[in-house]
Amino acid sequence: MTETQDSLRDCLAPAKLNLFLHITGRRPNGYHDLQTVFQLLDWGDTLHFTRRLDGRITRTTEVDGVPAEHDLTVRAATLLKQHTGTSEGVEIDIEKRLPMGAGLGGGSSDAATTLLALNRLWKLNVPREELQALALKLGADVPFFVFGKNAFAEGVGEALEAVQLPPRHFLVVTPRVHVPTAEIFSEKSLTRDTKTCTIAVFLAQQATQNGWPDSFGHNDMQAVVAGKYAEVAQVLEWFGNISSSIAPARMTGSGASVFAAFASRAEAEAAQAQLPADWRSAVASSLDKHPLFAFAA
Repeated sequence: MTETQDSLRDCLAPAKLNLFLHITGRRPNGYHDLQTVFQLLDWGDTLHFTRRLDGRITRTTEVDGVPAEHDLTVRAATLLKQHTGTSEGVEIDIEKRLPMGAGLGGGSSDAATTLLALNRLWKLNVPREELQALALKLGADVPFFVFGKNAFAEGVGEALEAVQLPPRHFLVVTPRVHVPTAEIFSEKSLTRDTKTCTIAVFLAQQATQNGWPDSFGHNDMQAVVAGKYAEVAQVLEWFGNISSSIAPARMTGSGASVFAAFASRAEAEAAQAQLPADWRSAVASSLDKHPLFAFAA
């Protein structure tokens, strides 16, 4: 990241993985109660912010299918401006790398990076908990990225407790399909009564020999998505046919991306080299903290 008085450039909006995703209930308002562990990655979108003296909030890059007024970065900047009453403005430039509808948290991470970056650029000094409360208005995953540490999450994803996860490397494969989250949540066949677990149980499993957290639990959405999208099922089958990953492959979020963990980056890259040529993929390593973590207290 490069910082000047009037700009913040090369700000990483990191991807996330759901190491497991359990749906434990459904609320009267239609929202679902979840339990998950979020893992930050060193791969994601890159955002650039330049202060505007006229107070306007603009996005300078085109994002396919997302008008500027609907973009979560513009909405996040507008929300922060309204909340604080600042007269500042900003120009936002986005280098998109994370596929949409992939379960990697791309839009949510972009929004959180915007909140953290503008907290610094606009010299607002809004506390992290206050930013997290604002973030929830933008989406269920946004508070996690503002929280900025790998976390055990409950509720709709907003109740967060930091967890220490071992360093590891992931191969992430994203089929060329867009999986609408709302569509999967509304499926009648979706499991909504997985028994709740505790963070202590999760950490105890992690502490066992070769107890990689990726082996814990499951993703309740995976069977539904794989049944509706053959491309996701094909990726899961491909991972099942290689033996070098250290934990079973799993879909992240509501899909479509599938990941597996490896003991080294070289092993992940070796597996990537075996993929069909037309499959989208990335090798990424774990992060302990959001790159802009220090921008909120």
